[in-house]
Amino acid sequence: MRASAVEIDALSAIADRFDHVLLDQYGPLRLDGDVFPAARDCVAALRAQGKTILVLSNSGKRSADNVTRLAKVGLASEAYDGLLSSGEVTWRGLRDRNSVPFTQVGRRCFVISRDADRGVVGGLDLEVVALEAADFILLSGLDDDQTDVGAWRERFAAAVARNVSMLCANPDLTMFTPSGLLPAPGALAQFYENLGGTVAYVGKPHRVMFDAALQALGNADPQRVVMIGDSLDHDILGGRGAGILTLLITSGVHREALVGAADLPASIQRLAGSEARMPHWAIDRLVW
Repeated sequence: MRASAVEIDALSAIADRFDHVLLDQYGPLRLDGDVFPAARDCVAALRAQGKTILVLSNSGKRSADNVTRLAKVGLASEAYDGLLSSGEVTWRGLRDRNSVPFTQVGRRCFVISRDADRGVVGGLDLEVVALEAADFILLSGLDDDQTDVGAWRERFAAAVARNVSMLCANPDLTMFTPSGLLPAPGALAQFYENLGGTVAYVGKPHRVMFDAALQALGNADPQRVVMIGDSLDHDILGGRGAGILTLLITSGVHREALVGAADLPASIQRLAGSEARMPHWAIDRLVW
């Protein structure tokens, strides 16, 4: 395993190491409420330093929906250079159908989404049908009352028996809610896999998401890009796999294990478990 993550107190300490920022939405910018004031100030400082900021989110909703949501909680679209969601990458992939996994799914889909959102299929050559008639399942989000994965067993088992595949547009395993952390779409997708189903994932940590992000940055040199996020499983693993620099926010999804740790680098190393999930740097929260 590589050397321990270097703990820093402010992002300005490493600003000379990167030109572009891939910024996770939940964790670095906000949890379940408004954007953190210090994070908003940090974004402004990055822009003042000439850095390009692309918010990179495992949200099954399309990018425009996330831009609107971020503006409502305190970060106007003018504050950063762009936003790319896993829902957007999924939508474009299903529109173009020129690469795996999008060439491998049919035209009749059963949609599982948050708040009955259908933006991820809007304007596409798809027919939204009941699960029993579907060629594939498009999983983009979960309502809080859908997070009991075991409740899906009977319907999913029948779908697996018919060789219905799943396309998961949000690989996150947990999500922040007013009730605390709950299982996210990625957990339901894993449950489907455990039943024997075939699942393709679009979003962090998968390469299709990072390839799309680097393309959005003008095919930037990965070694001049930093991924800032709070998940070892998604942000750090994905960033490292794409050859990108990585900074872990320790007050996010791993806060119970990391906040207040007597030896933070050692705690991160134990939690990471492998070099592939080890961040280059770690910081408590996003501050300049």
